[in-house]
Amino acid sequence: MHLSRRGLLRAGLATTAAAALGSTAAGCAVPRGSTGRTMTLWYWSGGLSEKVVADAERRFTDVSLRPVQIGGYYRSKLMTTMTGQAYIPDIAGLRGEDMASYLPNADQFVDLRTLGAEKFKDQYLPWKWDAGTAPDGSLIGFPIDAGPVGQFYRADTFEAAGLPTDPAEVSARTSTWEAYFATGETLQKKIKGAYWVVDIIAVYNYAIGQGTRRFVDKNRHFIGDQEHVRRAWDLALEARRRGLVSPMLSGTPDAIAATEKGLPPDQLGASWVGGDLKLNLPKTKGTWRVAQMPGGPANDGGSFLSITQACRDREQAFEIITWLLGADNQTRGFVDAGLFPSTPASYRQKAMLDPDPFFGGQRTVDVFGPAAEKIPVAYNSPYDVALGQPIKDELTRVSQAGKDPKRAWKDAMKTCRRIADHLGVSV
Repeated sequence: MHLSRRGLLRAGLATTAAAALGSTAAGCAVPRGSTGRTMTLWYWSGGLSEKVVADAERRFTDVSLRPVQIGGYYRSKLMTTMTGQAYIPDIAGLRGEDMASYLPNADQFVDLRTLGAEKFKDQYLPWKWDAGTAPDGSLIGFPIDAGPVGQFYRADTFEAAGLPTDPAEVSARTSTWEAYFATGETLQKKIKGAYWVVDIIAVYNYAIGQGTRRFVDKNRHFIGDQEHVRRAWDLALEARRRGLVSPMLSGTPDAIAATEKGLPPDQLGASWVGGDLKLNLPKTKGTWRVAQMPGGPANDGGSFLSITQACRDREQAFEIITWLLGADNQTRGFVDAGLFPSTPASYRQKAMLDPDPFFGGQRTVDVFGPAAEKIPVAYNSPYDVALGQPIKDELTRVSQAGKDPKRAWKDAMKTCRRIADHLGVSV
């Protein structure tokens, strides 16, 4: 089961988004965002702490701050307003997974450096700050949260299998992918009906995220056929070969019921998965723990706030953003909404250090904090989503339909090269 509240529209639309933004590249001649004293903030459910946003409404009285949660295809709706030059929000959330598609069109947003953003830079994770920076050096995204990945596991099931239950001991035992798979084999032999890996796509994604290269390099060359991608592909298939992958589809009633029983007892996921577990599996309170990610740190998720060119009071908008995303409020965002702070100062605050009853009194920041500060930096191309999706599609066909892995890899590369040619990416 993958209890992700952020999985919506993660793939397949990068090119569409870039094209939509490109159509507005001439700029916004007549701002159509704020009118009078009203300032509109667009975000999505779970994207910000609602309590912090409500406090901002009361705090900033020089304007009437109007927060709007946008449901459905957030990116498409934002693109529609920018293309139509109407109803554009003053402040807009930008999902981290979409950021690469916004950066080539940075002129549609305010360069936050012109408002004094540089003086805040040292307060944020360096890799996260850089992820909001366009190729021309302009900063269009101010960091909200990060998504360091860990290993969520059921201590009760581990104990029944004779495995260690202490997070430090589990982290040591599963420090490499090989050790992680071997531990899964041990557990499956001891616990009838248990499966170790929920979704091989997660193995693949996080293995990619542990490296410093993805699918397109800075010279606009396709590199998705190289060793770093093939290694991630092979790791995912290794989990299948060893019989570790659950036959149940993520999110189905059967998968949810099995997870509630501790079958599967382990899943890899970003820090915000903890909030999903609390929401979806309240009866399991106290049984979960978090260990370090096998193979090293990786990131999944984490978003930004931007100021659009339609905003008429940019200084006020920037003041609102920096208040919303300061260390104290980022700590509140973690407590309220499971948004892991992009401000390292938050990791030392009491609310972050309090034991979490859901995780048996564990301080999960002790796992996620060090991971967040060691995320590998990789170039994030606007073409990565489009050129990475065929590989995941073929991996899914192998996992769910039994397609021959060699044939699947060849088909994935064939599709990637066709898409690359269409996008003007050299192969």
